[in-house]
Amino acid sequence: MTTHPLVIRSMRFARRMVRPLMDPHRRYQYAKLIHAIRVAVGILLTIIFNSIAQLPHGEWSTISLIIVIGGLQHHGNIRKRAAERALGTIIGAVYGLLIILQQSYLGLFPLTYLLMAVGCGVCAYHAIGKGGYIALLSAVTLVIVAGHGENQFDEGLWRAINVFIGIVVALLLSFALPLYATYSWRFKLADALRGSARVYERITLQEPISNEEHLKEMARLGSALVQLRSMIPSVSKEVHMPVAKLESVQRSLRIVISCLEILSTATVDRPVDAAGAPVVPPAGLRPASGGRISDTLYGMARALKSGSVRRLAPYARGGPQDYAGLSGGGTVANMLASEVEQIRATLAGTASRWAV
Repeated sequence: MTTHPLVIRSMRFARRMVRPLMDPHRRYQYAKLIHAIRVAVGILLTIIFNSIAQLPHGEWSTISLIIVIGGLQHHGNIRKRAAERALGTIIGAVYGLLIILQQSYLGLFPLTYLLMAVGCGVCAYHAIGKGGYIALLSAVTLVIVAGHGENQFDEGLWRAINVFIGIVVALLLSFALPLYATYSWRFKLADALRGSARVYERITLQEPISNEEHLKEMARLGSALVQLRSMIPSVSKEVHMPVAKLESVQRSLRIVISCLEILSTATVDRPVDAAGAPVVPPAGLRPASGGRISDTLYGMARALKSGSVRRLAPYARGGPQDYAGLSGGGTVANMLASEVEQIRATLAGTASRWAV
């Protein structure tokens, strides 16, 4: 049976439209826009659902959705936040409903106030430390469900149900064009490696740079390092990659940036001669051309961006000594070469995890 040409053209057009959305790098570039659309769609869905179902206190499903995904982009973080919100809601709702029952049967407002104060105090005790978000949400849900003890049982129950509806909608939306922390980690690491390669090339070419520009350059790399560090727990959970491996890459990158900062001192605010040309330092202090380090840094950046493991192959003969292109850097140059090779080896050995 022959497919109609119009159907074929429609399918090709649909594939062209969908292809950018399937590309991890495109999703990374437009992460804020995708996140904004996801939250807006979620708000719209909860409003429509509550308008049709006419559930009491339906606004709490919308509030719950905002709390779960409003400030989170990554799928792994959303799942974790939703699970914590669900657990905190269950604890707070059960305790709040028990307080309402106590008030309904005994009618002792002083006891109700005491129970609420004790419950919130226990939550505050656990809110400082591991599981703090769950404890905090338990206290919030307790007040939402029980009020100050004057809420009716069915009123508190409906509020708890609406919170769960918001959690479910947030989870479902997190599966639509998911934004994984692994993608952000890959592409931010690629940017940091590419930036390090540019700094290294500037050093080897002895290009002068002002102290202000040097500080900005190092600040950008330092900021990237901080952002990468915050993603490690989420990346580890998403791709089941040991935290130690990710920490190893983080540590080596930190050393690489530190070595580059030390080696940059030869080109920062370099004095000029009478003709205005930069004064070239003596040969013993001048770094020679060292292409292998920059080639390796660029290769890793391309591999992280494209997911192509071939670009992680060692250049030429491989060992760290083959990368040493800084004649005057001594120990610093060898350390830089060694840590660059360490990052390459770690990424190559774990590619089956992160190259998704």
